[in-house]
Amino acid sequence: MAESSPLVSGASLSYQQRFHQRWHNLRDPHVRALTWLLEAPDLLDAYAPRWGGRIAALGPLSEMDVTWLHALDGNPRLLHAQLMQQPSARLGRYAEKLMTFYLQQTQRLISHNVQVRDDANVTIGEFDFLVHDALHAGAEHWEFATKFYLLESYRVQMGANAFVGPNLADSLGAKMDKIMQQQLMLSQHPAAGRYLTQAVTHAAALVKGWLFYREQDIDTVLPPALGVAAGHCRGFWCELAELALNPEAHYLVLPRLEWLAPARAPLAQALSVTQLKEAIGLLFQQTLAPVLIAVCAVAEADGSVVLEQRRGFIVPDDWRGKAAQRVQHAIVHY
Repeated sequence: MAESSPLVSGASLSYQQRFHQRWHNLRDPHVRALTWLLEAPDLLDAYAPRWGGRIAALGPLSEMDVTWLHALDGNPRLLHAQLMQQPSARLGRYAEKLMTFYLQQTQRLISHNVQVRDDANVTIGEFDFLVHDALHAGAEHWEFATKFYLLESYRVQMGANAFVGPNLADSLGAKMDKIMQQQLMLSQHPAAGRYLTQAVTHAAALVKGWLFYREQDIDTVLPPALGVAAGHCRGFWCELAELALNPEAHYLVLPRLEWLAPARAPLAQALSVTQLKEAIGLLFQQTLAPVLIAVCAVAEADGSVVLEQRRGFIVPDDWRGKAAQRVQHAIVHY
């Protein structure tokens, strides 16, 4: 494949290229997104002390899982039907539906989206997933999140709040503080018992996603204290004027619900350099939100298809300054 840039230090292939190699037969976009959720590296290090053993991991896919995914790709009718129930434009909701389908099909799911209310009918919280605990007689509570964060600026002394969401309304640090200090404590609330059919034996966060870096920082080894998994999925971010455009490459602008798995699209949908600039310019006239793009190459096995090699957020001209203010505000008030 043309144009390759390692996204993990020391790797000969990018994560995207490894995904395409392993799953080259998958065609259905929803099955590909589900496959990414199941086999992508976890965003957080389950062994990092800061998480206190409260990071869930799906583990390697079994041969049965692999066979099932290929069969599902051939006949995705049931998956499509589930996704069409109360459709949502929210990426988190889409990912949650995909994970629900998998847990149902593998008979691991006890229940999901279980709201807990107190005696005054005030909502205390919600269990994302209650799954069968494989080691103990009971239920495991999973808080599930699929997150995309941009590293505002790399510093030797930095915290998780330096990773901010594209819309600047969230940060990795704030999100994990909320999960660890509030959401994973839900089963201990006095009102929770009436909503549980089995005792919760463990509560953990299952977090997937991508982290995005300035080009000069893309291979940065993060401080272990951050608790980020070393092999997490990486991308770049920059302003449009800084983007190193390759006239021989093909580009895709990725809609939000296509942010999960590495992109695969018909060549006819790909954009040239000129078309990419025009498309991003039009989007920035409508919204000041960063735009996620995929840098693609034509598939060797099928010249009518392009495959993502790298991905990155293109940010508006004023985004960097706003991100720096957001991070500074978090530091002052932490």
